[in-house]
Amino acid sequence: MNEPRRQFGGSVADAGGVAIDQGLRQYMLGVYNYMALAIAGTGFVSMYIASNEALALQIALSPLKWVAFVGILGMGWFAPRVIFSGSKVAAHAMFWTYAALWGVLIAPMLYSFQQAGAAQEIYKAFFITASVFGAVSLYGYTTKKDLSGWASFLFMATIGLLIAIVVNAIIFQSGMMSLITSSLVVLIFSAVTAYETQMIKSMYRDGSATNDRAAIFGAFALYGSFVTLFIHILNILGIMRD
Repeated sequence: MNEPRRQFGGSVADAGGVAIDQGLRQYMLGVYNYMALAIAGTGFVSMYIASNEALALQIALSPLKWVAFVGILGMGWFAPRVIFSGSKVAAHAMFWTYAALWGVLIAPMLYSFQQAGAAQEIYKAFFITASVFGAVSLYGYTTKKDLSGWASFLFMATIGLLIAIVVNAIIFQSGMMSLITSSLVVLIFSAVTAYETQMIKSMYRDGSATNDRAAIFGAFALYGSFVTLFIHILNILGIMRD
């Protein structure tokens, strides 16, 4: 009598495991779908602005780019609170506004590449970014190693690089320093992407009503890392080309 019970119990456990796996796959698919839509939206905004010379120059030569930059930093800081504590409408509003602001910030850079006859570098940078992102995100999803110990180092490294980038943009304006910081950003944010992917995966709860919000937050985080990688890979290609 005990043996059939064990077999029956095992089948229930297996069925439960399959259900969790399917739920997790759907959850992660939702994360990547949100992220892909945000990237497409950012591409539309940035290319629209970049194709309008007057608008692109206005953003590049005015405080607007710094307004967008500060807005992106602020939204990144408050995103967890808004997405998990506010309404779902507010979560979506923050996510799509975040994507639009990135489009505004990137547009002058794309315009400068187009004017230099180097539009192909934009597509090359996107392909490289997608390849790097895909590889490290897959690692974060599949690895059995606990990456949570990376959090403090990655946070401090990100702050240090942010300060270096701002200081170089305002004071030094050095091409060599830009190349060095962009190279470090690519390395650090590759690690950030792996860490975030594992963190987002661990946030999934089978049957939980919070999974939708977690998916939006996950897309928010991974999208930010993808765009950051793209900008700095494009910057590296531009510097090497020059």
